[in-house]
Amino acid sequence: MAAQVETFTFQAETKHLLDLMIHSLYTTKDIFLRELISNASDALDSLRFEALTRVELLDNDEKLEIRLETDRPARTLTIHDNGIGMSREEVITNIGTIAKSGTRELREKLRQGVSGEQVAELIGQFGVGFYSAFMVAERVTLVTRRAGEAAATRWESTGDGQYTLSDATRANHGTSITLQLKTPDPENGVEDYTDKWILSRIVKRYSDFVSYPIIFQEVREEEAIDEAGNPQVDEPKTNVVEDKVLNSMKPIWMRPAADVPESDFNEFYRHITHDQHEPLKRITLRAEGTLEYQALLFIPSHASYDFYYHTAEWGLRLYAKGVLIMEQCAELLPRYLRFIRGLVDSADLPLNISRQMLQQDRQVGVIRKWLTKKSLDSLQTMAEEEPDKFRIFWEQFGRALKEGVSSDYDNKDRLISLLRFQSSHDAENLITLKDYVRRMKEDQQEIFYLTGESRRVVENSPHLEAFKAKGYEVLYLVDSVDELVVQYLTEFEGKKLKSVVKGTVKVGSEEESAQVEKELKQKTEEASELLRHIQEHLDQYVKEVRLTNRLTTSPVCLVGAEMDYSPQMERLLQMGQGGRPKQRRIMELNPQHEIFNRIRERFQHHRDDAGIGKYAELLLGYALLAEGSELPDPVHFNQLVAELMLQTLSHTPAAE
Repeated sequence: MAAQVETFTFQAETKHLLDLMIHSLYTTKDIFLRELISNASDALDSLRFEALTRVELLDNDEKLEIRLETDRPARTLTIHDNGIGMSREEVITNIGTIAKSGTRELREKLRQGVSGEQVAELIGQFGVGFYSAFMVAERVTLVTRRAGEAAATRWESTGDGQYTLSDATRANHGTSITLQLKTPDPENGVEDYTDKWILSRIVKRYSDFVSYPIIFQEVREEEAIDEAGNPQVDEPKTNVVEDKVLNSMKPIWMRPAADVPESDFNEFYRHITHDQHEPLKRITLRAEGTLEYQALLFIPSHASYDFYYHTAEWGLRLYAKGVLIMEQCAELLPRYLRFIRGLVDSADLPLNISRQMLQQDRQVGVIRKWLTKKSLDSLQTMAEEEPDKFRIFWEQFGRALKEGVSSDYDNKDRLISLLRFQSSHDAENLITLKDYVRRMKEDQQEIFYLTGESRRVVENSPHLEAFKAKGYEVLYLVDSVDELVVQYLTEFEGKKLKSVVKGTVKVGSEEESAQVEKELKQKTEEASELLRHIQEHLDQYVKEVRLTNRLTTSPVCLVGAEMDYSPQMERLLQMGQGGRPKQRRIMELNPQHEIFNRIRERFQHHRDDAGIGKYAELLLGYALLAEGSELPDPVHFNQLVAELMLQTLSHTPAAE
């Protein structure tokens, strides 16, 4: 009885990706084999890993391998593996749709329009290397059986938007992918992928380091020979099947780094990360002594699409004596170094170590400390000797590195030396704290900074006016993580970090500051009743109204006490803890500004004037908008603005 065949339609993103692959101008079509071999290798790793806790999945004498089988007359290439395999549900999830974690991002990429040259990048970013088979195949058939299950599943598609599923039979666990190959077209990058030498060349180039044998099953004819070894021309020739291993299988990290071409390291990086970009830096480490381990680490040149997602998985591959025992071991590096990819191989760890044991293992703690130090040292070397590369790194991963300041006290000084900031001094280049201190004025005792959501917002803040007027440099902290950084980075080389939106400021020499304070105190006494009146009217929003030397051109700004949150931090807390009460801040008025002088004159003549309260509310709205904060009552503010406009227009000559 024929197996029932069900037809399914591809998810829209998958169909679009297939169209791109089939019709793209991307010429390096050989990578399809790299991707399918990489998937097979992952399946073998998964089986071996799962068998650590379910020993029945793997026979002791079973050899894990990848096989390439061709049929030249039929023009097919089959990639076999005896790995973990897939259940019917897993086939639908893994082959019929893009991985759920990447669906939204891939949809956005496809909506923006993707050129043929960008297809390879999508393959790597979203883990969809399987679909690269359609670049060289007219039809793809997959037969798979999951380890521990008896049922097998057949999946088949021509890449036309649909695929079929049916029951199948398979003698053992694993997956076989058969490609009905297109006609060779070397001019457009389609080789004859039934040719042993072409397959051998591709494997050698892209997959030589795969730790499982990649076997080509070669069938050749041999003439019959007699007992003396002479050919028997009249006898029919016999077919001889011979297995040839195409890859060296020697783990790349166990070979002397000087003997490995950089291109091989780059291909290994692509193999373990599916990232089509070359890594920014490679770190090869070896420790010998009472505890032996080695590491091959890479710093990527691009952050993955989900890198800054809180739920994104991360971690290094962990091997014991060359055997993979954990795919993603987060215990080997602190979270702020989660951008580092690669592996660690230790001769002293048991093959069946659990994640709970890893967290408590003293050896893992030693390895973590060593890897962290070496990684930061490598970044410091890059910063000093390859500043252009470090700039690329910082643009992609700087926010992650900043997280370490609040959590890694052992390496805090190393981390601080790597930090880069935007500054009022330089619109193009990022600076270090050491750069800032070197440029400080002689009378300057503090490192000034301002946090905000972007450079554009920050550099137009009224809080900077006095600093700009006196030529003081201010750091622009525009990453959300900067609010956390300044909680733990309170001073550098004896200079305290000072927010320009908190407390009072002293700009200039001691003599200048003393004179300004004296004048400010006198003006405050003269305007004390007005300040008290404004405070009473705005009491639910501000806890104090005072005069300031912080402003030169703006009429008003809002500041906090030294222990208050900055406006940026308050906005972040509002998002994270919806409904959190807003803090009352301090309103500072510019005693030199014409608006303040006009309000003071009006108050002196009409102390009960209701208009004073309205002007106070307008000033509050002005201050909030100037710093990028939300208005407490936008409708009421708009009404006040409209009322003020009508009032002003009614006194113009045209109106008269």
